[in-house]
Amino acid sequence: MRVYLDNAATTPLDPEVLKEMYKVMENTYGNPSSIHAHGREARTLIERSRKTIANLLHTSPAEIFFTSSGTEADNTAIRCGINDHNIKHAITTRLEHHAVLHTMEALEKAGTIKLSFVDVDSKGSVDYDHLETLLKTNERSFVSLMHANNEIGTLSDMERIGDLCEVYNAIYHCDTVQTMGHYVHDLSKLKAHFVVCAGHKLHGPKGVGFLHVNHRIKIKPLIYGGAQERNMRGGTENIYGIVGLAKALEIAYAEMEEHQQHVQGLKTYMMNQLTESIAGISFNGETDPAKSLYTVLNVQFPEMEMGDMLLFNLDIAGISASGGSACSSGSDIGSHVLTAIGASPSRPSVRFSFSKYSTKDEVDFTVAKVRELCLVNA
Repeated sequence: MRVYLDNAATTPLDPEVLKEMYKVMENTYGNPSSIHAHGREARTLIERSRKTIANLLHTSPAEIFFTSSGTEADNTAIRCGINDHNIKHAITTRLEHHAVLHTMEALEKAGTIKLSFVDVDSKGSVDYDHLETLLKTNERSFVSLMHANNEIGTLSDMERIGDLCEVYNAIYHCDTVQTMGHYVHDLSKLKAHFVVCAGHKLHGPKGVGFLHVNHRIKIKPLIYGGAQERNMRGGTENIYGIVGLAKALEIAYAEMEEHQQHVQGLKTYMMNQLTESIAGISFNGETDPAKSLYTVLNVQFPEMEMGDMLLFNLDIAGISASGGSACSSGSDIGSHVLTAIGASPSRPSVRFSFSKYSTKDEVDFTVAKVRELCLVNA
């Protein structure tokens, strides 16, 4: 058996999405910026997709801008939000995805901003009182806090952060790559200036995403060279990617409740099976369903010989997962997230992440293989 439990990295393409994309690839090849019939046909598909996404998220199509990835969307929000509004202070955590963390660090190194880090607890939850203190004691800030951590699954309270940012006139960017299509996002109520999406995290195609820019804020392009995306992003649009992304999000919203129940059930089942099977098992991040992304389970195993080979051995056994351990020194390559929450560097951790295609049989197979590896290396 081959088991894929690395859905937080990327998800399988939904067959219905593939069908939609194939029709476009086969029949629609015009440049959407061209004014002739072939171009207009392509443009119609893009605008129809934009409208579909906007309707699902309760926002205006004029606030959706297509990008090549979530990383590009994050960079656009951060760099343009900071530079175009002359922001000198930014707030984030040490748990953010590198698309955010490295971008912030580069801006600090260039002298553009002073960077402050919000305290987090041992489960990766944000200290909201500390966030308010940072907002209160600094000049106008740019706040970038992710909705769900991609490694440990801990959720932030977007509404609470949005309210705080409104009180202190801060600009709020939320990396929603892991939660877009997995939770309902009502952008008509959310007080975020920027949210993002990557199509391949919700059974859509790679190489396409979008940035939502709230009408309350204006930014200039990150990428110049054309008038595409209403002068906000130069470059010919990825037509079939955009159509695929819109279809994937449409399916995600239609199946969301069923998807959540199925995947949360698998996550809870795997937690129970591992706890019963292996002494000393613990979990990184929040596991309470109200506080944790239901698609992600980060497991911390007991100390073992050859613990650094655990992922490799899982791969040999036919199980695809990801993870690592906390860095024990500045020179080690490890998880910056696990290091930031104080996870033990001597205990290997594995992130198992699920999708609607994951099954109980796959979980049983994985638990059995993990038990074998732990016994061998005990």
